[in-house]
Amino acid sequence: MPAAVVEYKGWKEGYGCGYCGAARGKVSAGMWAHSMTVQDYQDLIDRGWRRSGKYVYKPIMNQTCCPQYTIRCRALHFQASKSHKKVLKKMLKFISKGDVSKVASEEEPMDSHIEDVATCDFLYKSESQVSQSDLTPLAVDQAERVENEEKDSGETKEEGNVQKVESDSVQVCADKDTPVPAEPSHSAKAAHAPPKPGKGADLSKPPCRKAKDIRKERKLQKLLQNQMGTAEGSQLQGDQAFLLQNSKSKTNQPKNIEDFVFVPLPDDARHKLEFTRFLCDSPLEAEHAPNGPECGYGSFHQQYWLDGKIIAVGVIDILPYCVSSVYLYYDPDFSFLSLGVYSALREIAFTRQLCVKAPDLCFYYMGFYIHSCPKMRYKGQYRPSDLLCPETYVWTPIEQCLPLLEHSKYSRFNQDGKAVDEGRLKELGRVRVLHKRTVMPYSVYKKRRKGPSDEASVQQYASLVGQTCSERMLLFRS
Repeated sequence: MPAAVVEYKGWKEGYGCGYCGAARGKVSAGMWAHSMTVQDYQDLIDRGWRRSGKYVYKPIMNQTCCPQYTIRCRALHFQASKSHKKVLKKMLKFISKGDVSKVASEEEPMDSHIEDVATCDFLYKSESQVSQSDLTPLAVDQAERVENEEKDSGETKEEGNVQKVESDSVQVCADKDTPVPAEPSHSAKAAHAPPKPGKGADLSKPPCRKAKDIRKERKLQKLLQNQMGTAEGSQLQGDQAFLLQNSKSKTNQPKNIEDFVFVPLPDDARHKLEFTRFLCDSPLEAEHAPNGPECGYGSFHQQYWLDGKIIAVGVIDILPYCVSSVYLYYDPDFSFLSLGVYSALREIAFTRQLCVKAPDLCFYYMGFYIHSCPKMRYKGQYRPSDLLCPETYVWTPIEQCLPLLEHSKYSRFNQDGKAVDEGRLKELGRVRVLHKRTVMPYSVYKKRRKGPSDEASVQQYASLVGQTCSERMLLFRS
């Protein structure tokens, strides 16, 4: 298993904020990721980190002007709101009939990396200038000799235990809809008429079903048969499972997201919307696991093609416990389709598909939730969702967090006053370092280092990434 190699760049204080407009309000820490495993990145985002290209950053929550809380949606329990269904229906109507109002809709603001990165030239100046040869560790036996050197000095070293994150996670453009609770079933709204006199239902026969539901199921089954030889390889099994599962009539139940995403189109549909997905360049190392998704783990581009023209590209990271939405580009000529919302809903449906093969992969991470910036609260509409406590790194339902955030823009969500960060740094000497192409624990590097001490910087880095990641990733030291 390749190890992640990172260069820690330290803190950056007092630079411009794209959310509140403060000229010198933002505070964050960052590092340059030359390479990174998907497990390392999963553990990092579960400690409040996020990547923009190869730059991985973490807001210093109790100091920055607009605290950015990591948010995840529990995809398997997701219920589309009324406004979400409106977007899905609009897309279906446009594809089927080409009939949709092109009045400019209010788009949810782009929670863009450009605000976090491009406005801060510090990040560009911090781009790594280290040669690839310096980042390549020497032979394993040489690293083992360094490990033995530490043991000979009388220090003990145990293998770090990699804790499996219980958790389970862009930036997306979307419409500024107000949060709406899950829509009740239509049958609950209608007044029930008194039954007519008669003999009643024949209990020896199956319950009556609407002809529309029967036709829908037949169409889905036919679609599956046609897809058997042509469906996109890595998606076939997951798609089939969800199509079959959702082909059954759901009397008296609200529609779920698959009822909109996988509905078959009429033969005379005015438009054709297609999707392609492929690996893209990123610091994340692509991986395949026997119990993982068919497409594997890593960074992917999802392209949205309308009648042979690409209209949007979404970037996602598929990680051990989540699909993490990175960002979305789209053609502004099609903003009337609310592509930001639509792409987020498609990615939630995709997460649910992946979970069929990889049960641990059941969360959809949407980046940061910024309560102090009203235009950035739209992510809280994807329910049920959780926010990450900035002090103990445990997940808390967003309903419990909002009253705290109304009182203070920075808040500890874990109400157990005795709870601490279980993944906190405990042993600085066990931090792994890559120095002169040799892997060694910091305790050995510290003895070899010439010049001023860098212990404060290494301590800061390890405290932010946590003990587990600091023992797994390689911190480059020149």
